[in-house]
Amino acid sequence: MFSTYFQLGLQHIADPTAYDHIVFIVALCAVYKLGEWKNVIILVTAFTIGHSLTLALAASNILNVPAPIIEFLIPLTIFLTAIFNVSMSETFHTTKIQLNYFLALLFGFIHGMGFSNYFRGLLGKEVDILAPLLAFNLGIEIGQLAIVACILVATYIALNVRQIKHREWNLFISGATAGIAIVLMISTKFW
Repeated sequence: MFSTYFQLGLQHIADPTAYDHIVFIVALCAVYKLGEWKNVIILVTAFTIGHSLTLALAASNILNVPAPIIEFLIPLTIFLTAIFNVSMSETFHTTKIQLNYFLALLFGFIHGMGFSNYFRGLLGKEVDILAPLLAFNLGIEIGQLAIVACILVATYIALNVRQIKHREWNLFISGATAGIAIVLMISTKFW
């Protein structure tokens, strides 16, 4: 059972139809360099914790938010992350790190809502939700860390091989993710 839910977590990240999750991770990493990998791991883990809390609340039938609202909020989190990336300067970056962690936790909570109905259905009549929840979120975390590794390597190549300035790289990645988020927000508006 553990491996099944772990695989589902990995598949959730790698699902090409759910690319919003990947775009969010890309936006989250846009301001970081390879040498800051520890900060990125903590940030992504904060996101996973938020995601886990939502799934636990949904699986326990404590939380139920209408899907159309969540489908709009998810790209909004991507957009806000991209705007946050662009608005903070290089020197201010280190002082805002705690805010980044809080936002990642909050945005993980929102992203978890997007998958909560499906996860609740997967559990069916499971009495013990802790093991499936742990396995699923470990799969998500491993998948996210693989994406982070790819992004940080791409950033290293851009900054050190291609000699792109970090601010320009951040603007490019954040702008691209914001553009995708705008398209998604327009297509998922619920009003």
